[in-house]
Amino acid sequence: METCLAAEGLSVVRGMNKLVKFGLHILSWNVGTASPPDDVGDLLHLAGQSQEPDMYVIGLQELNSKLSSFLVDLAFSDPWTILFTNSLAPLGYVKITSIRMQGVLLLVFVKCSHLPYIRDLETNYTRTGMFGYWGNKGGVTVRLSVYGHLICFLNCHLPAHIENTSQRLDSFERILELQQFTGSRAETILNHDLVFWFGDLNFRIADHGLHFIRETISKKCYHLLWDKDQLNRAKKTEPMLNGFLEGELQFTPTYKFNLASTEYNMSGKKRKPAWTDRILWRLKECSEAGGSEPPTSDPKKTISVILNTYNSQMQYGISDHKPVVGTFSLEVRMAGRPQANGIGMGTVQESRPSSEKCGWGQLWLDSLGGVRCKTGFESVVSWECHPLGLLFQVGFRCHTDYVTYLWVKDDELMVSDDVYQVYLNGEEIPSSGGEFLLCYYSSNMETIVGVSCPFQILPECADGQLEIGNGMDVSCDNPAHGQMDTC
Repeated sequence: METCLAAEGLSVVRGMNKLVKFGLHILSWNVGTASPPDDVGDLLHLAGQSQEPDMYVIGLQELNSKLSSFLVDLAFSDPWTILFTNSLAPLGYVKITSIRMQGVLLLVFVKCSHLPYIRDLETNYTRTGMFGYWGNKGGVTVRLSVYGHLICFLNCHLPAHIENTSQRLDSFERILELQQFTGSRAETILNHDLVFWFGDLNFRIADHGLHFIRETISKKCYHLLWDKDQLNRAKKTEPMLNGFLEGELQFTPTYKFNLASTEYNMSGKKRKPAWTDRILWRLKECSEAGGSEPPTSDPKKTISVILNTYNSQMQYGISDHKPVVGTFSLEVRMAGRPQANGIGMGTVQESRPSSEKCGWGQLWLDSLGGVRCKTGFESVVSWECHPLGLLFQVGFRCHTDYVTYLWVKDDELMVSDDVYQVYLNGEEIPSSGGEFLLCYYSSNMETIVGVSCPFQILPECADGQLEIGNGMDVSCDNPAHGQMDTC
């Protein structure tokens, strides 16, 4: 019988097929060059969630890309990235990558415990504005491997206006053709096991008049508009859209609103309301089989997608677009031990390191003022990847936020039973102490391949004792006796 496990707290084991549930939260918003709001908690569903997502993917369009603002954002972080990072980092999410093309931005955050299972990170972009010379329109992409399955996230801003359906489709086709990725498993966007396509796609509602559309919306009879939606029409005729799925549009069309209002803009141009902002997905194996319905829990499927919620967020009024959020549950089959550039990736079981396993986060100070650390890791590490040890404080924002580093093979003191004891210079540890993680970073793969459990470092070691934190043994050397006292 198959076992389906939540991804949180998993450790690596060998053999046996397992299914892993992985929560995904996707946000798309055309922000209309506005500054960020004070709070994005509702956008991220930070309150009232039964289970936190394992990954956040945030796609924005029309960021302020005036030259002065753009140069400042290049030299520092843009205010939107700072806001989302400040909101998610304290909850244990790490920004693993981002890409910006003028006003189009894509951010990916993941829970720290999943970092060893995120591989093959790559970004790409395609300009489609001004015949391909200008990046106000186009698409930015992040591709990555999640537990051995290649997933591509594509954030687009396509041409506007109701009469430009063919231009939108041409732009999307150009993005699909031009974006190429390394490796033979998925050289193009549609070769990936799973694709999420979202953004301000700018498709409109054809044929119906303004009065009929407004009356239909006021009565929440949205289904009467679906057949006239240009994207729904195109999915029935365009081969490149074969296999793309979307949840029912059971929410108010997201464009065009008065600022700071839930009322549609009825000024001179009298644009008809439309679902311009969308989130779609495509499973490669479902598309190749000719399927058009959302997949079920077929035991033969290696990855499946369940849409949990799909809705707009009407309370945000800084733009004439309303943001759209989709939450998903991915069921990923872990079969065997797929290899990625010399790094083994094991299957998973529902287990946590116990306090009896001293290899999971054992720390002590020695007589030379250094810090020794024994750690076990949430991944199978191959030393052929030349791992770099990075010490992070819990709540770090991205892989460049490390406190100090060490070359594992140079600073390694002892290896036994897959437990690696390494030496850190005590002068580089913050004097205030705190809660830390030790990660292995592969310099040639440019990714984190191992994460320890959190452990405490106290400001000073007095009377041979250190605080025990989070179920881990933490201890310090007693120079007078030449032995280690365990707290």
